[in-house]
Amino acid sequence: MTATDTPGTDRWNTPERAALRETVRAFAAKEVLPHVERWEDEGELPRDLHRAAARLGLLGLGYPESAGGEGEMLDQLVVSEEAVLAGVPTGVLASLFTHTIALPALVADGREHLMRDYVRPALAGELVCSLGITEPDAGSDVAHLRTRAVRDGDEWVLNGAKTFITSGYRADFVTVAARTSDTGHEGISLFVVERGSPGFTATRKLDKMGWRSSDTAELSLADVRVPADRLVGGVDQGFLQIMHQFAGERIGLSVQACAMARRCVDLSLEWVREREAFGGPLSRRQVLRHRLVEMHRRTEVATAYVRGVAERLQDGEPLIAEVAMAKNTATEAMDYVVDNAVQLHGGTGFMRGTEVERHYRDARVFSIGGGTYEIMNEVIAKFLPLR
Repeated sequence: MTATDTPGTDRWNTPERAALRETVRAFAAKEVLPHVERWEDEGELPRDLHRAAARLGLLGLGYPESAGGEGEMLDQLVVSEEAVLAGVPTGVLASLFTHTIALPALVADGREHLMRDYVRPALAGELVCSLGITEPDAGSDVAHLRTRAVRDGDEWVLNGAKTFITSGYRADFVTVAARTSDTGHEGISLFVVERGSPGFTATRKLDKMGWRSSDTAELSLADVRVPADRLVGGVDQGFLQIMHQFAGERIGLSVQACAMARRCVDLSLEWVREREAFGGPLSRRQVLRHRLVEMHRRTEVATAYVRGVAERLQDGEPLIAEVAMAKNTATEAMDYVVDNAVQLHGGTGFMRGTEVERHYRDARVFSIGGGTYEIMNEVIAKFLPLR
C-alpha cells in the first residue's frame, strides 16, 4: 500500500491513499466498531486485533521493507486519520500502534537479531511492544530519569520504575530508557527488556479518564538482567534517539487531534439537522450555525497547518519548533470542538456510551501525552530571538 507523490497533488488523497482509506474503513467496520464498548469496559485490546491489522499491512506502514514494512510515514498518518474519521476511538489507536514509538530506535540500530526477534514479529502482529520512558518523578523531563543500568560482564542490570506506559500491561517487550552515566541528558541509553525477565513486572494496570480501551501500566525493574546485545544504538545515545522519535509521535498525535475535531464537527452537523426543538430543526438557529462554523473553521485551519508540517517531515526537514506548534495548534482546535460538540448534543452528549462523550474524555490526554502544552511552548521559545 505504497503511494507515489507528485508535485501539485494532494498527497493525503492520492489514488493509492484513497484505496488505503477504504481499507481502513472496512477494517474499522468489521474489526473495531462492533467491540468498542466491551474494550472500553475491559481496558485493553485483544491480541487478535494486532494480527488482523498486520494481515492488511497496516502495522508496517512507514517502516522499511527490511523490517517487514512498506510505504511512508504519511501512509501511517493516513491510517490513523481515517480510522478516527470512521469512529475508531483514539485509545484503540494508542495501543494498536504503540509499535510506532517502541520500534524506531530498534529499526535505526539495524542489527539483524533486533529485527528478527522484535521488529518483524511486532509488525506482523505477533508481539505487542511498548516504550518505557516516563517515571513517577520524571515525565517529559527525560534528562532526570532515575532508572539505572549498570554493566556487569555480558549483561546490564536495570533498576527503577516506569509509569503511564501505553500497552505496558500486555507488552511482550518494552524499549526501556535507563541512565548509564551521570551526565544528565547525555547519559541515557535504551534497552530491550522482555516480558518474563526475572525482576521485571507490570505492577499495576492504571484506571484512566479516557483512552480506556488502551491498557496503561506501571512497571517495576528490580535487578533485571539484560544481555548486552539488547542495548539499542550504543551507550549514552538514548536521549538523541528519544528526541528524534518525538517528532514522529507528536505529529501523529496532531493528525489524530485534527481528525477527532473533524469527526465531532460531522457528528454535530448530523445532530443539529435531525434534532428538532421549538418547532424546527436546530440547524435553523443562527447561534448554533455560527458555533458550527467556528468549529469547522478551527478544524480546517489546524488540519492545513498540521498536514503541511507532516509533509515537510516526510521530505526530511529537521523540524522541531514547527512540530511543537502543530501539536499545540491541533490540540487547541480539538479541545474547542469537542467541548462544543458535547454542548450541542445537550443531555445526550453527557451520557456515557455516546461517541461525543467518549471523544470529550479522550481528548484531554492530547495536550499532556508526547509532551505537555507548556513544554511545547518551551520548545518553541528556544527558536525565538528572545535574547
